[in-house]
Amino acid sequence: QVQLVESGGGLVQPGGSLRLSCAASGSIFSITVMGWYRQAPGKQRELVATIASGGSTNYADSVKGRFTISRDNAKNTVYLQMNSLKPEDTAVYYCNTDVKLLHDPKYQYRYWGQGTQVTVSS
Repeated sequence: QVQLVESGGGLVQPGGSLRLSCAASGSIFSITVMGWYRQAPGKQRELVATIASGGSTNYADSVKGRFTISRDNAKNTVYLQMNSLKPEDTAVYYCNTDVKLLHDPKYQYRYWGQGTQVTVSS
């Protein structure tokens, strides 16, 4: 019912930048929170950043001041600008959205993207 398509991952040197995008499509009535999570090998998935429909944001301490989350509500798209990347940022990055569906707008459902690999290495 809702598809999330991520793009923008890749290999970058320490100190470099990447911009991730995640576009939601399908039977969408409205989207409340959009966010990014990441999972490094052997570790649990962790929150990176979230952004509410009104624009308020929340960041993990480890990325504050380096990453910026933003969204384009008209395009149902969330972005993650990652600057000053470190090797410890290496992970698969997943976007997620909390969505109300056209046929059932009373309830909210969470959807996940397929993940995009970010590797920070020299």
